[in-house]
Amino acid sequence: MINLKLLETNYDEFVKKLEGKNVKASLLDELLQTFNELKQKRKALENFQAIQNAKSKELGVKARAGEDVSELKSELNLNKAALADADEIVKQYEEKLEQISFSVPNITDDDVPFGKDEDDNVCIKTVLEPTKFDFKPKEHWELGESLGWLDFERGAKLSGSRFTVLRGMGARLSRALVNYMIDFNSARGFELVNVPYLVSSNTLFGTGQLPKFEEDLYKVRDEDLYLIPTSEVPVTNLYNDTIIEAEQLPIKMTCYSACFRQEAGSAGRDTRGMIRQHQFEKVELVSITKPDQSEGVLAEMISCASDLLTSLGLPHRHMLLCSGDLGFSAAKTVDLEVWLPGQGKYREISSISNTRDFQARRAKIRFKDGKKNILVNTLNGSSLAVGRTLIAIMENYQKADGTIEIPEVLKRYM
Repeated sequence: MINLKLLETNYDEFVKKLEGKNVKASLLDELLQTFNELKQKRKALENFQAIQNAKSKELGVKARAGEDVSELKSELNLNKAALADADEIVKQYEEKLEQISFSVPNITDDDVPFGKDEDDNVCIKTVLEPTKFDFKPKEHWELGESLGWLDFERGAKLSGSRFTVLRGMGARLSRALVNYMIDFNSARGFELVNVPYLVSSNTLFGTGQLPKFEEDLYKVRDEDLYLIPTSEVPVTNLYNDTIIEAEQLPIKMTCYSACFRQEAGSAGRDTRGMIRQHQFEKVELVSITKPDQSEGVLAEMISCASDLLTSLGLPHRHMLLCSGDLGFSAAKTVDLEVWLPGQGKYREISSISNTRDFQARRAKIRFKDGKKNILVNTLNGSSLAVGRTLIAIMENYQKADGTIEIPEVLKRYM
């Protein structure tokens, strides 16, 4: 959630930054008005509580002195009823404030470019030149089917569209990638964790998926459990409602998991191949930091994922996302896009974000600084999406005869 006290004192800045995320000023007006009204209602409640306490004390004194307290009792009863009404009004305003604030995304960092969509993202770095061939390169689905690595037909038979079965060398290469990514990230100082794939609604609220994005989640019927859309959710929430000792920060973790998404807004996009699946695998990076550490750790995470791609010999570029392409919880995001010669274009393979204290406020993750408890910053990003890395290797390492060379660094993992 955004900081409502900062909204109050920096209203124009918030309006400008959230306009870039397509948030109307009227929503912020309503949020700020409700926040101020709630403060007034709380003052009224506190006043009734003070009156009740004072009159209760007075009643005790007079009763012990043998004085008539019938009128005072009537006043107490009237005030008690008013107190109950005021308490109910405060609860109603608190609920209204929550409903509005839960729908407001994070504000953007100052260096995030203003823009409408992915066409306004800014390329800040290119790593390795796009692979060139003396033949027309094939796309991954054609290569995968001809080699028997990717079985789209049986994936659809088992589960429907956007599911794929990996077989033989395809499955072995996928597993090799997972192990290589984990080892690479671990060598960069990220602790390996293994987490549940089913989480509660409170866990998903902490990282911002609920309540706004429930339609993209898979829910277990009649239970408060959802399949995770990314391991960012359980890994970040390992510290939900926790006060961390300052010397423990930064905490840097890596996690392999399957991920599950309905892809509710992706109808008609990437219908062929493995680019967009309902179930996919990812190795994630998650960091929890002090506010003054998060920019440096963001750079470390970007470097880790980029160096991993470079070690695999995969050409890629760094894209600074514009305001209109940023995710709900993100203050700043750098996407890594890998070159796919079969498609003849770059495609996202990692998205690395700093959410500042937005998730921490929702999940109540704090650190102790002297006598104060201060909200941490949380960061997350892929290092890397396993399926898309498999695709990138297939397309960049293909030969004229349709076979695929295995990158040298992966051979010992096969």
